[in-house]
Amino acid sequence: MLTLSGHLTAKSDIYSFGVVLLEVLSGRRAIDKNRPQGEHNLVEWARPYLTHKRKIFRILDTRLEGQYNLDGAQAIAALSLECPSYEAKMRPTMDAVVTILEELQDSGEAEKRQGPKAGTKQAPAAAAASASKSSRKLRRRTLGGTKETTVGPNPKPLLARSR
Repeated sequence: MLTLSGHLTAKSDIYSFGVVLLEVLSGRRAIDKNRPQGEHNLVEWARPYLTHKRKIFRILDTRLEGQYNLDGAQAIAALSLECPSYEAKMRPTMDAVVTILEELQDSGEAEKRQGPKAGTKQAPAAAAASASKSSRKLRRRTLGGTKETTVGPNPKPLLARSR
């Protein structure tokens, strides 16, 4: 989204990222003239559903067939509502977006570790969390401009199908 001056800004990038999040959640295109009237613009169509936790199911891609973490989907929905806010100053910073996504990734990884192995020692989980934090720091430095590479576990999709 361009500002009135026609220049791209960090806040317009945040808007665009929010649109991408909505595309991922819904499986729809940002603009789709083949949809019924009122559903052409993804952001405008999805906005009312994103304001209520119980209504987000109406926008979730049916091809996911329920194979997603509900808390993760709700958190992504909340983020996808904040990012394309009408007012640029109300949009989160990219640092805040990254922090939210990292927390979701960490909680998803912790949930996987604790699931079938509940009651086992926590030392391996703590080591994995530490490695994950180290790799995030390196990714942040890379995003910030220094030329360091990411080491550690690869990021996993938040809404991945589990089969």
